[in-house]
Amino acid sequence: MARHLSATVILAIAAFLALSYMMTSFGGAPHGRGLSMGGDNPAAIKTDLGAIPESVLHGGSIAPKLENATAKAELGRASWKLFHTMMARFPEKPTEDDSLALKTYIQLFARLYPCGDCAAHFQKLLAKYPPQVGSRNSAAGWACFVHNEVNQRLKKQLFDCTKIGDFYDCGCGDEDGKKMESTDKAVELKLEKDSVAEDV
Repeated sequence: MARHLSATVILAIAAFLALSYMMTSFGGAPHGRGLSMGGDNPAAIKTDLGAIPESVLHGGSIAPKLENATAKAELGRASWKLFHTMMARFPEKPTEDDSLALKTYIQLFARLYPCGDCAAHFQKLLAKYPPQVGSRNSAAGWACFVHNEVNQRLKKQLFDCTKIGDFYDCGCGDEDGKKMESTDKAVELKLEKDSVAEDV
């Protein structure tokens, strides 16, 4: 008798769980629509980046010093890969919003970087050489320049910035099917303040 009762209880629990799963998956709103994160409506998550306090964008590093040299080197390589790939994927003719978003990202990247001393050094570079976000080429050229500033400080080999598009190719392909082309001659890099979003 106890054996039949146990089987009945287990069967009832399984039926309840199956019914509950079916009701949450198929009942009511379509799956994934119960909690809207603004995916269908970009305006729903609109943030006024101009309203971000200056202390958030330009405050000190929040991370402590990273003592493990191996972890620090690995983090650096991965971060530079992300950084240069992002610049290579930036629009050639960005909107003001695109430029503001990239400039804000760079400022927050420098503040949130998980190696405190690296972040502090990078923030000094940003103060001396503000991000260039007027086009893909200016962003990629600026990123290569500041990377070389870091390499020079660390006594590492400098990178040929004319080959940056080939070296950090994400394999994504551009909308028009062309890769960011490298040239044999050096690209003139003008380091000056952008007219777009001066306050970031």
